[in-house]
Amino acid sequence: MNKYTFLDLATINAPFSAEIKDALCRVADSGRYIGGPEVERLEAGMAALTGARHAIGVSNGLDALRLILRGYIELGRIQAGDEVIVPSNTYIASVLAVSDCGLVPVPVEPRRDTMNIDSRRIEEAITSRTAAIMPVHLYGRIATDDRLLDIAARHRLLVIEDAAQAIGARDEQGRAAGAIGHAAAFSFYPTKNIGAIGDAGAVTTSDPELARVVAALRNYGSDYTYHNLYQGLNCRIDPLQAAVVALKLPHTDKVNAYRRSIARIYDSEIINPLIEKPVFEQSDYCVWHQYVIKTARRDHFRNYLAENGVETLIHYPVPPHLQPCYPQLAGLSLPIAEQLARQVLSLPITACTSERDAHDICKIINRYSND
Repeated sequence: MNKYTFLDLATINAPFSAEIKDALCRVADSGRYIGGPEVERLEAGMAALTGARHAIGVSNGLDALRLILRGYIELGRIQAGDEVIVPSNTYIASVLAVSDCGLVPVPVEPRRDTMNIDSRRIEEAITSRTAAIMPVHLYGRIATDDRLLDIAARHRLLVIEDAAQAIGARDEQGRAAGAIGHAAAFSFYPTKNIGAIGDAGAVTTSDPELARVVAALRNYGSDYTYHNLYQGLNCRIDPLQAAVVALKLPHTDKVNAYRRSIARIYDSEIINPLIEKPVFEQSDYCVWHQYVIKTARRDHFRNYLAENGVETLIHYPVPPHLQPCYPQLAGLSLPIAEQLARQVLSLPITACTSERDAHDICKIINRYSND
């Protein structure tokens, strides 16, 4: 029986192996292990890729979100106890960043077709304490439509993009993830489309004041040595990770185009009526961090795929409002997020999956019956 691997990081990094080893040796030999030219190279690359004026390398995607929120608090644009609208269907990091900064997460349901926050529901969630909207470009699909941006402008709300899964993604107007809202957070966790070999992240923004504050906050709140403007954090990016990500950035479009080609095969060849495919358009700018289908008997279907050699993952089995760490959210009525958590399943879509593999997986899926 053939085996269809969901993800193998050694395979993903194999094309970059020689460059990665050279970069690691370069950093080791440089004697510069905090900050320096490798970090600056990554920051310049991220600014160029997104079109944002500023990029700040940080320790991971969660810290990128935390630093953005802390930055706005230091600038007086957000106050302790303010509310931040978040999607109910997201990885928990989006919500953790909000509560960690002493702010109140307000979950809003997603659209079932895109699984991104439903901008039609946002306005009814706005109160006098709402300070920001945090759209999550889930699975690599842009979540900030014109309605969301218009609502934010009319209510004078900050738009903070959680772009952890969306490097290289664009909306229908051609705007890049990372330069659509007021600020954005990226993750370079090893499984991301462009991944480090450890934890790493970045903040992008075109606001010079926010960029200045975030850069200080990541380094103990210091603007220069032994002078601390803020009660900051240690959230600096490691130059080793910065070097690895920087060498991969020029390959972003190629990596995303390959994922799009696999998604296109799935979209055209999966015809089983028991499977609901994600939205796919030929002009799609989604970068397909995950290809997520929905089916009523998800666990039964997943077991069937495993029996036929197809590895899958669930993103995500428990929505944030039902996690034990958020008892204050447990009473909310969020049926769409809960239904998605019961039905979603991610198919293989990385460089580990050949086009022949994708054709085979479609045939296996089309033979499935829930009898």
